[in-house]
Amino acid sequence: MASLVPYPPPPGIDKYLPSPQRTGEFFLTLTYATSLDSHLSIPLTQVPLSGPEAKSLTHHLRTFHDAILIGVGTAIIDDPGLNSRLLGTPITRQPRPVILDPTFRWKITRESRVVQTARRGEGLAPYVFVRSEVGIEGDERKGILEEVGGKVVVIETSGKQRWSWHVLSEKMKELGLNSVMVEGGGGVINGLLAEENLPLVDSMIVTIAPIYLGQDGVNVSPPAVLSAEDGKRTLAVKFKGVEWRILGRDVVMLARPDL
Repeated sequence: MASLVPYPPPPGIDKYLPSPQRTGEFFLTLTYATSLDSHLSIPLTQVPLSGPEAKSLTHHLRTFHDAILIGVGTAIIDDPGLNSRLLGTPITRQPRPVILDPTFRWKITRESRVVQTARRGEGLAPYVFVRSEVGIEGDERKGILEEVGGKVVVIETSGKQRWSWHVLSEKMKELGLNSVMVEGGGGVINGLLAEENLPLVDSMIVTIAPIYLGQDGVNVSPPAVLSAEDGKRTLAVKFKGVEWRILGRDVVMLARPDL
């Protein structure tokens, strides 16, 4: 796809980004665009939400992270390039794409955008995380990834338990990915916003678009939290250090989870 003309990033955003001085520490930024009814998209449909200024911000943010992470559903539906398309971005500022694909159902080919992007030297090849019981030897997709510098990363699992975000973060650190920008999809975002995973989130950058997608959209709504004292519902997620920026037609929330 064509390069993007960069818009100036909003003032004060640096304090919500990983710092070069945090060597060896893990930093996770959760960022996504949502409609007024908290939907990311319509099921099985790619829906652009951000205006050009907010889209430029997303690609600016990618250059400050070692990796950009999405779930396999997003990879299948969007066929994304998973790079920064800002004009003049060097390969040294491109993030490593990470795709969470437990059962290796992503039918990646040499024509997939992320592969073509890596082949042209405009981005890095993806790491695909799969479960240990998935057979990958002899799989053509493994070879396709390795041709452009990517690979299949096996995460050891026991039974059918869900991946732990703590295990995933440790694996990413092992791979030298100390700052990660998580962009979606719905299951990934809601999972990170769950009470047990929220301490891993260092910053939230959320774009809100002036549009309703309507009922049955892919929704961002973390699990309810019950009070240990009386079993009543409490606020699922609260924020601190909240700042708002207007970018064109959109509004962007910059914040940190209030644990």
